Amino acid sequence: MIRLSMLQFRVQAITAAVALIAFAVLLAVTEAQLGSLYTASGLSGCHPASCGQLASSFLRQVNSSGAYGPVYTFSTVLIVITPAVTGLFWGAPLLAREMETGTLALAWSQSVTRTRWLAVKLTVRGLAAMAVTEALSLLLDWWAAPLGRAIGLGGSGGLARNQFNLLAFTTHGITPLGYAAFAFTLGVTAGALIRRTLPAMAVTLAIFAAVQIAMPLWIRPNVFPASHTTMTIFSDALEAVTSDSPHTANFVLGASVDSMDLGHAGLAGPQQAWILAIGAADTAGHPVSTVVPAACVPIANSFSESDSALVDCLNRQGIREIVTYQPASRYWPLQWTETGIYLVLSAGLAGYCFRRLRRLS
Repeated sequence: MIRLSMLQFRVQAITAAVALIAFAVLLAVTEAQLGSLYTASGLSGCHPASCGQLASSFLRQVNSSGAYGPVYTFSTVLIVITPAVTGLFWGAPLLAREMETGTLALAWSQSVTRTRWLAVKLTVRGLAAMAVTEALSLLLDWWAAPLGRAIGLGGSGGLARNQFNLLAFTTHGITPLGYAAFAFTLGVTAGALIRRTLPAMAVTLAIFAAVQIAMPLWIRPNVFPASHTTMTIFSDALEAVTSDSPHTANFVLGASVDSMDLGHAGLAGPQQAWILAIGAADTAGHPVSTVVPAACVPIANSFSESDSALVDCLNRQGIREIVTYQPASRYWPLQWTETGIYLVLSAGLAGYCFRRLRRLS
């Protein structure tokens, strides 16, 4: 039965293998040049005091040179969409097409039970979907190793991404395994329920996209309790000032903290923290209004981004910046937890498929 399933799956398997080989060749061709740039940058033997500047210079050079930026973007997008593609084209037709063509009853008329038939199909195709997605991720990790080393030495700008960046977290580590398993079993479940291939593919795509949007927005940030730190306001964090009258004004803190601010907050380093929110607080860390104190209103009325007078005034008035974040140490716990969530969902969907299949006449 396993051999038969592999034979039936050979076209998809060959297509995936060719795509993997083409992707590996693309990365191999550009990786050699990327490695040469890293060697020429002097980062291998830099002194700690100069590493950050050299690393940033290297990252900017990579971003502006050749096809590195487009290759990195293409690779990221490819890994993001691969689970959805396998769910649509490998998962959804698995049962739906058999039901549409009437060949499901023929398969059951042989000496193979329904449970064994589905178990083999799910195992062969599901593991293939997970293997292809994770292989793409590992290839990108290998290609981007010089970028990772530069970021670890304190580099910023260019292609540098925080490890918690939406695309970086999704395309690295072990989470692609969970995404692939979930998308595939979701497709099989949709096919079992709808019994028609195209509608099942549409439903699979819609639900998978919805879950992928919900996870980083509402679930991932709340898996572990967030940490908080209070720090002095820096000029880069003050994004804007709004004024309704000459006597009142409100200040707006930026939606993100740059590397300098992270350093002052103790959050910077080879792998930065995940900044969830930034707000105003008093010296004790209690949230306060963003209304500019009366003593600072005259300065606020003439505010400019290059002028630090308002920032200095706010700090003198005891206003601080409170940062809500997930520490860098929670990267792997979040990776394992999120992957576990997707694998549990996959197991539940697979279990439902077995139950559904036994009830089909």
